[in-house]
Amino acid sequence: MKIAELMKQAEEALLKCFEEIPFAAVERISEDVTVNGKSPDLLMAVCLPEKKRQLLVEVKEKGQPKPVREGVNQILQYRELHPEMYGVLIAPYISPRAAQICTQAGVGYLDLAGNCSIAFDQVFIKVDGRENPFTRERSLHSLYSPKASRILRVLLTNPINKVWKVKELSEESNVSIGHVSNVKQLLDEREWITQLEVGFSLRDPRALLDEWSENYSYRKNMVHDYYALGGISEIEEALADACRELSIKYALTGFSGVARLAPTVRYQRVMTYVMGGIDQLAQRIDLKGVTSGANVSLLVPYDNGVFYGSEVSNSYTIASSIQIYLDLLGFRGRGEEASEALMEQVIRLKW
Repeated sequence: MKIAELMKQAEEALLKCFEEIPFAAVERISEDVTVNGKSPDLLMAVCLPEKKRQLLVEVKEKGQPKPVREGVNQILQYRELHPEMYGVLIAPYISPRAAQICTQAGVGYLDLAGNCSIAFDQVFIKVDGRENPFTRERSLHSLYSPKASRILRVLLTNPINKVWKVKELSEESNVSIGHVSNVKQLLDEREWITQLEVGFSLRDPRALLDEWSENYSYRKNMVHDYYALGGISEIEEALADACRELSIKYALTGFSGVARLAPTVRYQRVMTYVMGGIDQLAQRIDLKGVTSGANVSLLVPYDNGVFYGSEVSNSYTIASSIQIYLDLLGFRGRGEEASEALMEQVIRLKW
């Protein structure tokens, strides 16, 4: 969206916000309010029964924490000279964390769908839950695409205090420097990294992993379901042996993976990533394809990045704890219980 169009829609959204308040009339005003050579994006006046309250409005193209914090700080600078004015930040979409930043600073906020929190004098407007056509889907797609996910795995699998340079992270994740720079920018907007003179480091891994898990499903992979005779441990052993014999790259995940790292619950399904040779492997260990009642799921990965950070545990190759965590969340109940155990017993200790 072009800046001029954004400004127009921001003003319209603010006017509409006050439409249902019978005692308040809103108008645009021109006044010289300048701090360090900058002026507010919009100056509005709300005419109340006994007074007129002026609004300082900052408009941001993105509603993630960093740009919102910058806008809030600008409003606070204006208010140092004009404490009688009330600040409002407007963006197409405002993230929950960004909304919290506004509230803590005593600044109102409004998105272009009309979701808002504005409170001054006898005015209190609070709207939540309106479907926002200006969603963050493009940003999410960019951050959790297959190539971007390779970068996230590297950041989350290594200690969070490790300082990365873009080129180094590009080489480690096998992703272009330009792609790494784009992901870095998206993480910075969310305030999930710390910028340093020599590079940057991840500072809020849990927030990153939580948002990633909301936008991930193990069914992004191609899932082949089978039934096999025998106990679960027996099947896992046969599968691992067959993969080694057939030179098939594999990595246990889900309950099969967490059982080697933080065993918490009994499980009845083997789950593993395999890179090719599905039919050959199924024939070798007598797996029968089924549409229900499966006890073996072979996942052909949507991207080779799922193997990053794999390790050997008691002769079994298992996916990284981060990948296992993501895959477990696809199973409500026991999967969520096992993922939280993995977080507390393994992942958090590495961070």
